[in-house]
Amino acid sequence: MGSANIIEAMEIMLLAVVSPEIRCEWRLEDWQVALVSTMVFLGFMVCGVLGGYLADKYGRWKVVFAGFVWSAYFSVLTSFAPTYGWFIFLRSMVGCGVAGVSQGFVLKTEFIPAKYRAYLLPLASIFWMAGSMLIIILGMTLVPTLGWRWMIRISVAPSIILIFLFKYIPESARYNVSAGNMKAAMETLQMISKMNNASLPPGKLVEPVQDERGSWRVLVSPAWRRTSVILWYTWFVASFSYYGSVLSSSELLEKNLLCITDAGAEHQVQHRHEEGLCYCIPFERDDYNTLLISCLGEVVLIPVNIGLLNVIGRKLSLTVLQLVAAMLFMLVNICTTMAGFTVLLLLLRSLVSMNFNVTYIYTAEVYPTITRSLGMGFCTSFSRIGGMIAPFIAQVLMSHSVILAMTPFALACVLCSMLTFLLPYETKGRALLQSS
Repeated sequence: MGSANIIEAMEIMLLAVVSPEIRCEWRLEDWQVALVSTMVFLGFMVCGVLGGYLADKYGRWKVVFAGFVWSAYFSVLTSFAPTYGWFIFLRSMVGCGVAGVSQGFVLKTEFIPAKYRAYLLPLASIFWMAGSMLIIILGMTLVPTLGWRWMIRISVAPSIILIFLFKYIPESARYNVSAGNMKAAMETLQMISKMNNASLPPGKLVEPVQDERGSWRVLVSPAWRRTSVILWYTWFVASFSYYGSVLSSSELLEKNLLCITDAGAEHQVQHRHEEGLCYCIPFERDDYNTLLISCLGEVVLIPVNIGLLNVIGRKLSLTVLQLVAAMLFMLVNICTTMAGFTVLLLLLRSLVSMNFNVTYIYTAEVYPTITRSLGMGFCTSFSRIGGMIAPFIAQVLMSHSVILAMTPFALACVLCSMLTFLLPYETKGRALLQSS
């Protein structure tokens, strides 16, 4: 299921790579470029709750597979977009498909025993990094020669390959038990036991059918209300800060807005000139290299992430990571060398990525099976609100003031740090709940 992370990362990072090209081709203003990212997240938000409901009602596998097919189809169509309007509509459809793909995290979590979740789930960042780096490498090699349209067409190839490998992915045994399909659940468990040269315990599965599957009322019931409200804001900030860091780095490089002490002549070419807006400032190879290095931030602190999850737990990890991320956002305003900025960008990307990762893990662990996918769907929808707002700060406000653009991200992280400390449940080492 790491393939889901690869595809999701490619579709999201594609926006950072394509932005300079479509700005040039259709002579777009800053707000129009930002609207592209916003429309992708709008599609994700609308389909996030729907995908979660369908996954709890009809199964995780069906929703993830449909998401793969949907996003691949509309991504190919994007490359043929004749106008800016068609481009943002088709990208919003891609976002809708990616919402289904993101349910792969739930499917993956429901197969991992409690004692291994803190080790294996953070390693999903490796797949996200692979997807991010793959789209940047494609942009570096294909955009200057074949153009951005062919880059998108070729980038869909991994999705098409993975669609044919889905027959090797079983449906969640936990879901089948909650749905009363004991036979399918036993077949999956027997397959796992055979694969591991082990034998199942004696006896048979006995579990009542859960009628509350996919019910939103569980999420706002007294037992889960505080958790849900805090998690909705936590997801908003996780996405807001993550995509803020990704799009900010792209914007700072494209427009040469960084305060660099060892800047070369090319750094003096600003995005805005006296005669008006300069539409065509494509990425140079050094810009692609900086983005590639920043992608390593997805994995460089995985050992720290695993250590935090196992030592201080999920709640405190969220609190600490948000505070440190807030400090790094403000440090972007400090004048430094290009190497210094690259390191800062690497660390910032690491922190916001770790925070997103822990948020995913906590959410998948805290909700019961009967509403786990719907809970994740609601959370991802709130996160896309953050993703919709982030481009207008990172790509529009940034042109006027770097410090004004960085401050909202830092303040959001500080407030989130205080709220996550108030979460009522710690899930470290806890078995997944089957019902509420």
